[in-house]
Amino acid sequence: MDAMSTSKALPQPDREEIRIEDVLQALGEPVRLQIVRLLADLPDGIACGEIDLQVTPSTRAHHLRILREAGVISTHTEGTRRISSLRREDLDCLYPGLLPGVLAAPR
Repeated sequence: MDAMSTSKALPQPDREEIRIEDVLQALGEPVRLQIVRLLADLPDGIACGEIDLQVTPSTRAHHLRILREAGVISTHTEGTRRISSLRREDLDCLYPGLLPGVLAAPR
């Protein structure tokens, strides 16, 4: 396999390491909540650079890192791109009803 076809996950907690305190703190920020809502509609994820937010690229990267470290999203590299996706299965298993409630909340 060449470097462009390999996929590598960035450091993120395993399912059993995801703590509700970290998840709720990550979801408590409007930009991060916007990212989660976007990813909820994209089961295959999206390249981080394609996430359209009204923030600088470094701020976007910061919010994605917080979500990843909390276990809310998964991010892996594909060549030079970072693909992020919602960890719906993990969150639904650990905290049933959390994501549907968050996604249904008024904007």
